[in-house]
Amino acid sequence: MMPPEEESPDGDRGGGLVLLHGPKSGSTRKGCDPFAQTQRSKLQHRRARINQQINKEMRMRAGAENLFRATSNHKVKETVALELSYVNSNLQLLKEELEELNSSMDVYQNDSESISVPMIPLGLKETKELDLLVPLKDFISEHYGEEGVLFEKEIKEFMELRQAMRTPSRNEAGLELLMEYYNQLYFLDSRFFPPTKTLGIFFHWYDSLTGVPSHQRALAFEKGSVLFNLGALHTQIGARQDRASLPGLNQAIDAFQKAAGAFNYLKENFSNAPSLDMSAASLTMLVRLMVAQVQECVFEKMTLLRAQNDFLARLQLAQEAARVEDVYSLVHQTMSQPHVKDYVPFSWTTMVQVKSEHFKALSHYFAAIALCDCPAPSDAELLEQEKAFLQFHVTMPEGPSLRALLQDPEERRKLGKAHLKKAIMKHEEAMRIHGLCKILRKMDILQEVLSFAHKRSLSKYSEIDHEEDFFETGEAPDIHPKTHQKPEIKSPNFSQVKVTDLFHRLGPLSVFSAKNKWYPARRVHLMRGENGFGFTLRGDSPVLIAGVIPGGCAAEAGLKEGDYIISVNGKDCKWSKHAEVVQLLKSTGKEGVDIGVITLQGSECPKAVDRRAAVMSSGSGMLKSNKENSRKSLMNSKSASTLLVWSKKSKRSKKSTYSGVPFTAVGDNEAMY
Repeated sequence: MMPPEEESPDGDRGGGLVLLHGPKSGSTRKGCDPFAQTQRSKLQHRRARINQQINKEMRMRAGAENLFRATSNHKVKETVALELSYVNSNLQLLKEELEELNSSMDVYQNDSESISVPMIPLGLKETKELDLLVPLKDFISEHYGEEGVLFEKEIKEFMELRQAMRTPSRNEAGLELLMEYYNQLYFLDSRFFPPTKTLGIFFHWYDSLTGVPSHQRALAFEKGSVLFNLGALHTQIGARQDRASLPGLNQAIDAFQKAAGAFNYLKENFSNAPSLDMSAASLTMLVRLMVAQVQECVFEKMTLLRAQNDFLARLQLAQEAARVEDVYSLVHQTMSQPHVKDYVPFSWTTMVQVKSEHFKALSHYFAAIALCDCPAPSDAELLEQEKAFLQFHVTMPEGPSLRALLQDPEERRKLGKAHLKKAIMKHEEAMRIHGLCKILRKMDILQEVLSFAHKRSLSKYSEIDHEEDFFETGEAPDIHPKTHQKPEIKSPNFSQVKVTDLFHRLGPLSVFSAKNKWYPARRVHLMRGENGFGFTLRGDSPVLIAGVIPGGCAAEAGLKEGDYIISVNGKDCKWSKHAEVVQLLKSTGKEGVDIGVITLQGSECPKAVDRRAAVMSSGSGMLKSNKENSRKSLMNSKSASTLLVWSKKSKRSKKSTYSGVPFTAVGDNEAMY
């Protein structure tokens, strides 16, 4: 199974990741009570139970298939074949039960008494618990040379954050919890996932729609699954808004746009996902579904804002409805594609098709009432209405000129009647398709919306239909789709939630990361000579020995160019600034000073190290491409709250130069001691 790859988006669509390396306390965010008996939590409990049963049945099926292939005994083959049919039957029943759960849209809708067409939300992906205590402690001991037991608090804090992330609340706090965990994975990746080996940790996640389990060692799979849940939670928040009010509509639009952004970011930056819900085809479908739901909310917003008795406003509503029909038709086409058709719940496909027909009917209805209920324009209004009507239909209606049509009430009635006839046909088609799905038939509110719209069109048709009408009602042309608020795909803003590196005590990531290797730490005792210690220092956190004077005290003690100072007289200096290390060195007496240093394996010249530190990658060995983390690191290097590479404080360093050595012997960014 191929690990998911992470690829870089073009530009910084998601915003800079704000990473804090300071020793602040960990997260205080908590997930929902997993035992709380809310409707949503009951749904997730049932989903988790079905996922586990599907996992069990799939293991049984795999074992039976292996036995069937391996045995040559005819009776055994018959017995195994019977067992396989039983297991497959159980699997089908479980998947049908899960599909019904995924179609439980009413649980996620708002409790308002207003009648709104239900939206389609997604359930969260489930994951197994993960025990990281032993693998991370072992890695800290082996790679960092530290006592792993001293970092148990940090490891447990990370595990608590992951546990909380499994049950996020359906509000802004839940979104921040998921974002915090996702951002924290950047540090975990950099600290514990080297490019040359794995930790033996498997990340287990269940498919959101089928419940089929998947597992990988790649941390990218964990990241992608969390991003998927971020988008899914946005869909639940959008579906619960009261869309009868303008604030509720704006919040729903924002939530669905952010859901589209999360799924689109996942599609563009992660590949080779092992589960179908994170495949490119599924994510494309989800992005288009979210955009369609945004467009539907825009139409509802227009109905609240526009004056209902104005001719131009009604034309705009008709075009907005045509636009909603247009985007839902695209979603339905996407859902009908081979790689998606058998995967998406039938209720979703049916709902999308119903909405497509419903909004096409509404577009013709609003066109009809614009023509039939609004008076003929005055001379001052005629030019503006003629201009709007010229771009209203896809093809021009048959009959008189537009000017004559707009000024003649009878011609307006005839065209309005044709639009109403088409509206009624589309309403009836929507109701017919709705009746084909057992799950949708149980949704009373959807039935009520469709029935109300149908009766309204019938009533209007009866009102304008005259007994003396002997002309045959013509075919109304389709309405040109147009929107006044184009949906925006909002990528996740990673800078929204500030995170602290839980493993800060291991040292700055520019040096102390999983991708770097260093020789065992050395302890060197130095005595100050007539010309100082005989080395040049450079940078901060950690301070680098940029040069060693041949024959000087430092050279004789065994210090080398490229060594990093990690302690002075037993004081940890991994995070110390240049000036702090200088002060510690200055304060030493005749007895000398003990300096702890490390040397990176394959050390490069300072400039090369500086460049490498500025563009450090996350170090995940399971990724073929890890540009997504590189983007964060690049943004990270621009922030004052992040690590400081060792060439930043050059001007301050010059002031510490000792007078015993000619200044010209020291590099521009270095200081001699």
